[in-house]
Amino acid sequence: MTETIFARGHRNVLATHKTTLEITKNPRLSRSGDCVIAVSADKALEDLSFEFKEELKKNAELTVLIQAGEIVEKINASGSPRLVLTHPTDIVVRKSEYICNRTLANHADKAACDLSRKLVEKLKNPEQTVKITLNIEDVLRTVNRKTDST
Repeated sequence: MTETIFARGHRNVLATHKTTLEITKNPRLSRSGDCVIAVSADKALEDLSFEFKEELKKNAELTVLIQAGEIVEKINASGSPRLVLTHPTDIVVRKSEYICNRTLANHADKAACDLSRKLVEKLKNPEQTVKITLNIEDVLRTVNRKTDST
C-alpha cells in the first residue's frame, strides 16, 4: 500500500535534527525548523487515505523514500496502534516512541541529521520538487512468497 506526496525544497532547510524529520504543507520555514526537510507538501497526515492509516496502525513496517532529482534516500520506520494521524499540515517521522497527532511513524532508522548531505543540498533549493513515497509492505504477502519459494 502506497501514498505519494509532492513537496518543494526551501533555502532554510538545515536537516540537523537528531531524532525527527518533518514534511509540511506550510510554504514558509524559519531557520529554527531544523527537522523540516520539505515544504508546500500536497498532503499532510489528515489527507492520507483511511485504508493506509488503518494498515499503519497494525504495527506495519513503513518505508519512506525521499527523492530530489536523481538522489533517493530510504528510511525505515514502524507504525503503531497508538497513532492518531490527524494533523492538517505536518508529517513527522521519529526515532523515538513519542506519538502525537503529527506523528507518522516511530523507531525510524534515520532522522533529518542522518540524511546524506548531497540530498540536503538539493532540499535547500526552492525550485526542487521533492517526491516522498510512503510504502507499507504487505507482510502477509511477503511471508507467503517466502513460504512458496522454499
